[in-house]
Amino acid sequence: MPRFRVVVADFLADALKPEHELLGDMADVVALNATSEADMIGHIESADAVMLYHNIAITKETITRLQNCKLIVRCGVGFDNVDHRLARTKGIPVANVPDYGTEEVADSAIGMMLTLTRGINFFNNRLQRKSGDWSYMQGTPLVRLRGRVFGVIGLGRIGTAAALRAKALGMDVAFYDPHKQDGYDKANGIRHVEKLDDLFRQSFVLSVHCPLTEETRHIVDARGIGLMPDGSYLVNTARGATVDATAIPAAIRSGKLQGAAIDVLPVEPPPADHPLLVAWRDPADPCYDRVILNPHSAFYSEEGLLDMRVKGAQACRRALLGEPLRNIVN
Repeated sequence: MPRFRVVVADFLADALKPEHELLGDMADVVALNATSEADMIGHIESADAVMLYHNIAITKETITRLQNCKLIVRCGVGFDNVDHRLARTKGIPVANVPDYGTEEVADSAIGMMLTLTRGINFFNNRLQRKSGDWSYMQGTPLVRLRGRVFGVIGLGRIGTAAALRAKALGMDVAFYDPHKQDGYDKANGIRHVEKLDDLFRQSFVLSVHCPLTEETRHIVDARGIGLMPDGSYLVNTARGATVDATAIPAAIRSGKLQGAAIDVLPVEPPPADHPLLVAWRDPADPCYDRVILNPHSAFYSEEGLLDMRVKGAQACRRALLGEPLRNIVN
């Protein structure tokens, strides 16, 4: 049996122990640690399978050069960084790993919500720089979460996990997802909202959990935020471009948003002159205390990272052996 070649395109630069354990009997596994498509030229063309993370995109430039590829697996949930439609026309299936970080991302979304709504980040920041009195009065008014609306955009695996966590806190959970069939509201004991604007209008906390598509790009923008109740909160642990982050500073300054927690941005790392970063880094701007930024870390735990690698390698093994593929997105 000839040996195959599996290319790990980006993100990983270690000894690839999990990948070798699963694939080493049949394939040579190579990590390119690419930061752009150009870095892969001359190294990926003969790959029998490609494992892709989130540091780069695979577009027509790469797909048209693949000679033997039996699978591109996006080792993560979102797959907007691979041209899966073009890959299908070339006979290359694209899969994702939809379940590796469900708990971690949901936990992060709820943790961010609690950090915002209980004033934890706000008080810490103020006291750390000796700004204001050593008193809860700096953060008034904070309100009880029980009975408040936790709005979810996208009731997939992670959205459902976040919804159930919010429900456990006694919140009134509502979701918008036009692609969900009837009954998920009843199965989970939450409410289905048919119109996105209605979800905006009632959400005390709005948490984004949808994939990035043309339909969901900037699904949360200045107009939508403007419909939210004054003093509400926004959390995004989905994909950066689902939220127009440039609209957040004005919403914080006006009091429309009391806080925002953003784990993902369209370009990572973001440019230093991004309006949200400029405001977040300015001690004179209210965003300094009311915005939380994380470096696309909501997915991460040691267990979750291992799951992502193992499940990605297992997908490659199935493809190389000609076995039925799972989680195909194209």
